Amino acid sequence: MRVPWRLTVRMRLTLLYSGLFTACGVILVAITYGLLAGNLPDGNAGGDTNVKQSIPPDFAADCAQATSNPYADPALLYKCKAAYQEGVKEGATSQRQATLDQLLRYSVGTLAAVTLLATVAGWIVAGRVLRPVHRITEAARNASEERLGARVGLTGPRDELRELADTFDDMLDRLQAAFEDQRRFIANAGHELRTPLAVMRTAVDVVLAKPEPTRQELVDMGGDVRTAVGHAQALIDALLTLARTDRGQLDRETVDLATVTEDAIDATAPAAGAAELQTSLAPAPARGDPILLERLAANLVDNAMRYNVPDGTVWVRTGTDGLRSVLTVDNTGPLLAPASVDKLFEPFRRLRDRTGDGGFGLGLAIVKSIATAHGGQAVAVARPEGGLSVTVVLPAR
Repeated sequence: MRVPWRLTVRMRLTLLYSGLFTACGVILVAITYGLLAGNLPDGNAGGDTNVKQSIPPDFAADCAQATSNPYADPALLYKCKAAYQEGVKEGATSQRQATLDQLLRYSVGTLAAVTLLATVAGWIVAGRVLRPVHRITEAARNASEERLGARVGLTGPRDELRELADTFDDMLDRLQAAFEDQRRFIANAGHELRTPLAVMRTAVDVVLAKPEPTRQELVDMGGDVRTAVGHAQALIDALLTLARTDRGQLDRETVDLATVTEDAIDATAPAAGAAELQTSLAPAPARGDPILLERLAANLVDNAMRYNVPDGTVWVRTGTDGLRSVLTVDNTGPLLAPASVDKLFEPFRRLRDRTGDGGFGLGLAIVKSIATAHGGQAVAVARPEGGLSVTVVLPAR
């Protein structure tokens, strides 16, 4: 298919520059022509036209004789004087028209030559102006999911093009970070999912390798497989919850954070550990998905119980702060470096290495995702005496 010819941005800018220059030049020539025409003497103004019509062909010779003769006819002298004045007027008119015609020819010729030079200069200037755009286009063309390291890196004054290039570089930085997080998330999710599959396969292979496995061995194998399946199902449920909240798929209704937190505590605390639980649940109305908000509260309580010291304490508080509803969960626990706290919201990030505690490292990641999907935020702070304080802030309405 033939691509139709089109004007590029550089050509349009060049035509714009040339058109503006030509328009200004035409206006300048017209003003100059008008001013000069208005100030040059006009020989057609006044005069006796009957004198010119009555002049015979040999009148010039008669006038030459009359001017040298003191007894010449006064009427002839009058006609000679009138004829002289008429000649002066005709000469002035002819000179005026010749001056204006010459001015117009020189002006139009000069304007045409300068317009051509302006077109060439406009083409060059447009190319230099659009050079950063070409660099941005080249960087965008070279960018891909596997290669996002290219940057425009435009230097020079802080103008609109520099701002556009810097914005494009920032966008590439965000895309690169997002793709790296996605690759890391997929790798971690694959590793976590392979673990229960490996457990199931090992349990089955060990029993099947025996010539005559006993009933108890088969029962134990079934128990191991069931535990691994439950582990995989819990991980898949967590991943689906994370994907759902990242897409913003919410059922919004009026929810009291105190109520959903109390329900989460009833379902989580008995199986989470022996830490002492202290609650202060004041009304905290919010607008959102009650199932997801209960999952948020359950993850916070579960994490606070799971990552605690023996005979530790967990504090759970709800309330309002102006137009915001607040849920705060504190716990005792090991000392944490403040710089590492923000990384706890990343998927598959644990407070400590794998210890068989059943956690996937998705608890706080899901909390942050749910809070963001509801227009709020989740903030974690390391407690000076040890442990963690996580606060979720949601719009009250």
